[in-house]
Amino acid sequence: MSTAVPARDRAPVLTLVPARLDRLPWTAFHWSVVVGLGVSWILDGLEIQIVAANGYAKDLQMNSTEIGLAGTVYLLGQIFGALFFGWLSDRLGRRRLFILTLVIYLLGSGIAGLTPGGEGVGSLIFFYAFRFVAGAGIGGEYAAINSAIDELIPSHYRGRVDIIINGTYWGGAALGSAANLYLLNTDLVTENWGWRIGFFIGPVLGLVIIYLRRHIPESPRWLMTHGREEDAERTVDRIEEGVEASGRTLEPVDRSHAIRIVPTVGVPIMQLLAVLFKKYPNRTLVAAVMMVTQSFLYNAIFFSYALVLENFYRIPTSQTGLYFFPFAIGNLVGPFVLGHLFDVWGRRKMILLTYGVSGLVLALSAILFQAGTLTAVTQTIFWCVAFFFASAGASSAYLTMSELFPLELRSRAISYFFSLGQIAGAIAPVIYGSLVGDGSSRGPLTVSYFLGAGIMIVGGLVAFIFGVDAERKSLETVTDPLSIVREDGEEKGPGTGRAREGARTWRGGR
Repeated sequence: MSTAVPARDRAPVLTLVPARLDRLPWTAFHWSVVVGLGVSWILDGLEIQIVAANGYAKDLQMNSTEIGLAGTVYLLGQIFGALFFGWLSDRLGRRRLFILTLVIYLLGSGIAGLTPGGEGVGSLIFFYAFRFVAGAGIGGEYAAINSAIDELIPSHYRGRVDIIINGTYWGGAALGSAANLYLLNTDLVTENWGWRIGFFIGPVLGLVIIYLRRHIPESPRWLMTHGREEDAERTVDRIEEGVEASGRTLEPVDRSHAIRIVPTVGVPIMQLLAVLFKKYPNRTLVAAVMMVTQSFLYNAIFFSYALVLENFYRIPTSQTGLYFFPFAIGNLVGPFVLGHLFDVWGRRKMILLTYGVSGLVLALSAILFQAGTLTAVTQTIFWCVAFFFASAGASSAYLTMSELFPLELRSRAISYFFSLGQIAGAIAPVIYGSLVGDGSSRGPLTVSYFLGAGIMIVGGLVAFIFGVDAERKSLETVTDPLSIVREDGEEKGPGTGRAREGARTWRGGR
């Protein structure tokens, strides 16, 4: 394996790596990427649902404040993990980090399940510490894996794949909810073991995924910009050999798609800030607004839906979980049904559609809720329809973050906007929970539903006006790498165009 050399000691390199990756047909290799990397969101949904059930509370003798703090600690862990491991992913590579962060999650979740029962500060500190570790692992996964997926998937499929993978979070949530029906039933499993088994489900699944991830290569795009162009070429060679071994024929790559780069060592913080706020202020606005609006809406509804069912529709606490299943299924199905349209109709149009329709449906439900014409079933149906669209839109926020910024700082950009969204999401449940009250007045909650609807519509409009048409385009066409150089050999500033070579073609390989 070649060793990276500082950028100042290297000559410009002409590469067709991005073009070769983007012209590939869909193959078994891409399925391995989807399965091996996409499970992270299933694990996150599983974690959230198991923790939300509070099965551990009685065994650890936790009060309501301490239960709420468990969720906060996990959230803080996610923010820390996204920021720290996102930085490492840009410096050390995607592959190292998507292995490391999964191991950290496995340890954090598994060891949290071994927390000693009974009352005591020691048990709480132990539990909180490893909830933080598990959250850090998942937060790191968001940054490293979104980068890796988008850099490995061909441009024609990138939108639908990213959106579907992010939407599988709700498959994990449904799995966790189903598991809780059995694990938290004290007639079937003893009280001090049910929740512990739930915490072990994720690590068991993760052990299988670690094996799959061992066979996923480092991103050739990351390699080519970090002084390891030979490794990048060999990686693409192996992928192409696998394609041809399956009987597929690959067309030659037009030399005009080549780009000339000078490998980089790192991006200083001041240059990063200049990219975000000076070079791409509109893109920064789009990414921030999309993440904040979808996170606010989701956390507001998700963490208050049980309170609404209990206080306004008099559904027993033990039965609120049954209403969660259609809610989760609607969220899961939306990205699968609508995902391909982000590649066909386009990013900006579909973001406006998904954000806008979800907001309008929620607004209509607010009117009917205030009029008292909804039942628990019809309220859930409205939620299902609204989040069928909102789920695809929320998933596209992660896609947008990844596409809009240069490769050399892609993971860090994702981590910043992800953290911003998590902070907004943490505020929403407090606001909505206080507005639910005891169910004596529908007015405050109705206003909050209109607020959530308006926020989503604004998010869609901002993305439509200031967003970028990235569908079916190479990542390097959407956003130049910082390491790209002009035809005269001069280093280029970010976003100033692409180097073009003659009209010759190259089949690929060395």
